[in-house]
Parts: sequence; C-alpha cells; structure tokens
Amino acid sequence: MKPIGNAVLSAQDAHGIALKLGDGSTFRVQALEPSLFRVTLRPADGYKEPRTWAIAPGANPAEGLDVPWEGRLRDDISGFKQPALSIAENCGRFTVASEALQVTIAPEPLALQWHDAKGQPIAADRATSAYFKSSRTGFVRHYLQRDRTEFYFGLGDKTGPLNLHGRRLRTLALDSLGYDPASGDPLYKHWPFVLTRSPSGQWYGIYYDTLAACTFDLGLEHDNYHDLFRYVEIDDGDLDYYFMSGATPADVIAQFVRLIGGTALPPRWSVGFAQTAMGLADAPDAQKKLDGFIDRAVAEGVPVSSFHYGSGYSSKGKRRYVFTWNASKFPDPKALNAKFHANGMNLVANLKPCLLDDHPAYEEVGKLGGFIHSADSGKPVIEQFWDGVGAHLDFTSPAAIAWWQSGLQANVLDYGIDVGWNDNNEYAIMDDDAQCAGFGSPLPMHRARPLHALLMTRATYEAQRRSKPEEPVYTITRGGPPGLQRYAQTWSGDNTTSWETLRWNIRTGLQMSLSGMFNVGHDVGGFAGPVPDPELFVRWVQACSLNPRMVMNSWKTDGTVNLPWMHESVKAEVIAAIQLRYTLMPYLWSLFERATAHHEPIIRPTFINFPDDEACFADCDDFMLGDAVLVAPVVASGATSRKVYLPKGPTAWHDFASGERFDAGQTISVAAPLSRLPLFLRAGTSLP
Repeated sequence: MKPIGNAVLSAQDAHGIALKLGDGSTFRVQALEPSLFRVTLRPADGYKEPRTWAIAPGANPAEGLDVPWEGRLRDDISGFKQPALSIAENCGRFTVASEALQVTIAPEPLALQWHDAKGQPIAADRATSAYFKSSRTGFVRHYLQRDRTEFYFGLGDKTGPLNLHGRRLRTLALDSLGYDPASGDPLYKHWPFVLTRSPSGQWYGIYYDTLAACTFDLGLEHDNYHDLFRYVEIDDGDLDYYFMSGATPADVIAQFVRLIGGTALPPRWSVGFAQTAMGLADAPDAQKKLDGFIDRAVAEGVPVSSFHYGSGYSSKGKRRYVFTWNASKFPDPKALNAKFHANGMNLVANLKPCLLDDHPAYEEVGKLGGFIHSADSGKPVIEQFWDGVGAHLDFTSPAAIAWWQSGLQANVLDYGIDVGWNDNNEYAIMDDDAQCAGFGSPLPMHRARPLHALLMTRATYEAQRRSKPEEPVYTITRGGPPGLQRYAQTWSGDNTTSWETLRWNIRTGLQMSLSGMFNVGHDVGGFAGPVPDPELFVRWVQACSLNPRMVMNSWKTDGTVNLPWMHESVKAEVIAAIQLRYTLMPYLWSLFERATAHHEPIIRPTFINFPDDEACFADCDDFMLGDAVLVAPVVASGATSRKVYLPKGPTAWHDFASGERFDAGQTISVAAPLSRLPLFLRAGTSLP
C-alpha cells in the first residue's frame, strides 16, 4: 500500500476546497452543515461506489420521501444547508472554518486536524501518514491519532463493554447464531459509524459511507514508527466520510440519524409485548398449537399485542419456502389469523430472501433474472441456506422487487398478516464472481451485500404501505446498513440462553442505540441453547420489559417454547413484568415519538443524559429509559439485592416502588427480590 499525498490546491468555493493528488485523484473537504463536514477521495477514474443509499436528509418514507431505489448520486449534496465558510492559507496549510467547526489540511503528508469554533482540538489524523490505498487489493485506509483516554462507541450491534477502545472489529454481516455475547464479532449489521469522546470531553462522530466490508482497529495495533493511532480499512470501496461534532453525545447521534434519514414511527400496537417461537409454527399440528396459545394467553390474562409467525408456516420438513403455506400444518390459516385479530393480537410473518433450488417459483424468478448471479456465466450463484442450497433474490432488480411485493401481498398480507419480518438477510455471499443487477449498472457483491438487506426491507415496507395506506407502517429486519431505521425495527439476533448473554445483551442494545438504531431489543429468554431456569427467565423478562422491542422468541432442541407460563412457579412474576410495560406504555410511546421527531435514543447509557458525570462512563448493567427512568436489571444468579449508582444532575432520585428519596451522585444498595425490577425516577419529572 502507498500513502496518499502530494496534494495541491485545485479549486475552492464558498463551501469547501478540493486538492489534486499526484495520481490524479481528488481530495475534497466540504461543509454540509455548521457542524457536519464531508471528506472524499475521488479516484481519477471515478468512484467505485458512485451511488449511496444511506444519505437521506429530509427522508420520510411514510410520505413517500426517500432515496431513489437506484440510489442517490454520491456527490449529490442537496438537502443540506451548505453554510458559507472562511478559507485561509498559512505556510502551505489550508484552514476551512464554519461557525461551529474548523479543519486544517496539511497537504504533505496529507492530514487533517479538527477544532471547534474556539480553537479547542477535537480530533486529528495521524501526523506521520493518514491515508493509504493498495493497488494490489483495492483497500483504502484512514488513520487517526489516538489517545488512551478516548472512548469509542458505535459500529452497530457490537458485543462486550460499551467502550470499544482496544478492540478490532469488522462491519461484515453474518448469520451469527450462537455468537459469544461478550466478544463475538461480526454480527448482523454493517454499520461503519464511530462515536468518540475526546480527552477534552468533546464529542464527534465519523460515518464512512461505504457498503464494502470495513475493519476498525480501535487501538489494538501498534507500530514503533508512529505515535498511538487507530484506523479503518475499507475493503475495495471508496473513502467518503462525514465528520460531525457536538457538545454532547446526544448532539452527535442526532446529527448522524438526520443524515441517514431519521427513524420510522411504528404503529402503536407494535410497542406492546409480542410472542413467537419456531417450535410453535414448526410443529406438525401448528394451527392447533397456535389456536391453543391464543386461548391460554387470554385465560392467563397475559397482554399480547402481536404474534410473530416463525418461518414454520412455510416449511416442509426442515426446508423453508417463502410465500407458501404448509396446508397440512395450517389447514385454515385465514381463520386462525382472524382469531388472533379478534383477540387483539396483530400478526407478523417471517420472510426469507433465498429460494431453495426446489422452490415452486425458482424457475420463474430465474427467468426474470431475479437472482444474484455470476458475472461470467450469468447463472444464479448457489449458496448453502436452511438445510439446502438455493439462490438469493436480487433486490437491485426491478423484476425481483415486483415479484417479492406481489408474493408478499398475495400470500402474506391477503392472509391477514400485518407486517413482514425480514430475516436471514445478511447475504453472506463470498463468491468473488457474484454480482447483482444494480438497477442497470451491475455491482459486485462484495460492495453490495448489506444493500440487499436494506432494499429487501424497503420492498416489504412499501408493499405494506400500499396495502393499507391509511395505517402506520413498519417492518422488521435482522440485517442491514445505515438507512434500515427509516423502515424497520431490529434486534440483536439469535442469542443463546445464559446469564452471560442476559448481561452482555444489555450493552449490545445500548450500543445499537448509540449507533442510531433506536427501535431495538433482544430475544427474551434466549433464542438457542438450554431452556432458561425459572430465575433466569424472570430476570430476562424484567430486563427486557422496558426495551423498545419486547419479543419472546426461542428455538430449543427439546421442543420447549419460551412462553410466559412456561414455569408455573414464577408465572406471576413474569406476567407482572410484562404488565409493567403496559403500565408505562404512555411514557414509552412518548419516547418513540421523540425518537422520530428529535432523533433521541429510547434506551441509553447513563452518560447520554449525564455526560459531565465521569462515574457514568464506568461499565455497568444500568440504563436510562428516556430522561426520567433509571433501569437497574438484576443479571446475577441468586442475587436479591444490587448496588446502583444514581447519577449526578438531578437533586435526587426516587425509588419507583416505594417512592423513597435518594440524593444523586451516590451508590446505594437496593433490595431486588425475584418479583422486582429496580427502577428509579429522576426528581422533578412527570411520568405518565
């Protein structure tokens, strides 16, 4: 690889400057908003990724305002304020300044230094060499200086402690069933956004707008010839990044979410408790079992707002066939679905984007050119998928999109299903010869994998909106890149039942919130692995009862299903935790509205609300629900009490159960019997 340098000024205007490099490429710095700048490296022969699907200022898919299906031209900067700048040169260096942010550009070696309006340092590229590209592999790298006291957050669904300093992580989406909840990586999302707290307490974010796989080294690597550094390596993509700064982490997160198109406001019913389990829909007498589930939920007094069909409704044996119903297991699905609705339960159905080679529509879709295909032969690329082999749908092909939306309407929505659940959409296609149609401009799959999860989700969303234009719409997706939050709820994927998973999943959910995914949750009780014992089950339900998404989901080898009444000895405690969600539903719903209107996380680490309290940066199991509620889940076996730090900021905190007042800024010990989820209310707030 070679360093990028020898930059000379080639153009400047009121909104930025461009420098020409020795190889003919162009390095450009532009101001899009007062505290949002864009930095691009445009090769002499043009971008490898000439379009983007993430950048979407002013998007509102509910009203039909969105990025074109074929993508937005990468250099399109419409929708931004583009503030006027001051540009100065001093000793060969250029300083570009807005009213809130300034950047100094050194041309050789090429490096940037970022300061706030008062000249306070925020961030800096590595001074010795900051930008590299490889003619051999196609990758580009961006190095920044690193300080040991910096905190790094973001990158989507990452495991382990919230502070990612010292780790090496990838944005390469995989189907990660059974992942290690403390260290597993990568998981399901491609999310190249890093939120940083600088040593001076300044906050900034960098979003690398690429669909290519990225590796983020956040302090693991060391080189004797350079000072401390961190870097991102982009695998055969473009260097196009957005730098945003703010006084608080919330300021930066809000800017990032505005940049990628905001957050969908889902239908209100979707915020309630939901139930699903593969074992129910997989059973030979599935319709009978689901009919019995409805009766049992009503008899037990469990509030269930929606039921999520696992893919078993479309299975024959272990193989799954999207947009089909197994008539032997579901002799009258429309009648069953009507009974769900009559009992107040909306319906969600699992959808998969791969057609097995014996799917009844396989030849039809093949003739449409609707599959990911080989660039050489034009034939579908065959991959392993769900106890068989098949071909993935190409969601950059208008014909495949039309086929998908037609099948969704005829075989899912017309059956009484309300929402599509886009699952197994990581597109883990590793064939270097694979490509997709790209809406007429073919894209190699190594630069398009996460795009298909996004467009699959969009296709589902738009079909639902057309089907019921008078109703709020949302969908669900497991995979995807920035932009998915415009349409969908998501979750931490196929977790495993254990105390360790319960504890670390809390951080993964918070990390997704810090990354700009606000409508998130986890499979309550653990998806795979052993059956949760009564104590673990109660604590899991409590810990997830105030997450934005609360879905009880499982797949156990012995056929056991995680259900609210699965352990008679703790049934009352489980149902009480679910009912707590409904008690706080007005407050929870107000947070969804704020997430959409103001780009605020629903659940957050305590430092989001109290960034000046250093104690809030310590790793812990607690989190804030909005501004008012501190949630302190119990995540240790046998615990009947726990210590809780009450952040500084308000004068006091009040115990939700007893009303007892505690001064802020102290650690207390609180009783936590099995029946109790410790909650504290911020003094001076009104809780609906």
